[in-house]
Amino acid sequence: MDIAMLTAFLSPFLPFLIKLGEKATETAAGKFGEDAWAKAKAIWSKLRPKIETEEAAKVAVNKVAEKPESEVWKAALQEELGTLLKNDTALAEAIAHILNEKTAAQVGSTSFEQTVTNNQGQVIGQMQNSQAKNIGTIGSVQGDVQL
Repeated sequence: MDIAMLTAFLSPFLPFLIKLGEKATETAAGKFGEDAWAKAKAIWSKLRPKIETEEAAKVAVNKVAEKPESEVWKAALQEELGTLLKNDTALAEAIAHILNEKTAAQVGSTSFEQTVTNNQGQVIGQMQNSQAKNIGTIGSVQGDVQL
């Protein structure tokens, strides 16, 4: 399992997961989407009992919840999660299964990359196993753009 990916996925949800109440649920579901929120809650329900028994893991979770943008605390959380999951393979497998489950939005979808091909805003979509296709324009763009 990719612990860095798990940490990156879980970090923005931690402030809401720790305050798991009706208002936090509504806010998180609106901010992240129902599917992502459901996946985060499922992972947290598996992880939380183990984290509660490990003081260092609890500290890391609480610090990331306070400062989700902190790379230092995310690294500490990643280290703690790595240790917990290394020592509990059943838990690691259960979380990997949750992470790999396809959500309703992902089933039947086609993945693609978007690349800006010139300064006039043409967008090319590279569809999986197909030729590049012009899928539209994005108009004029100034500044840094990430697609």
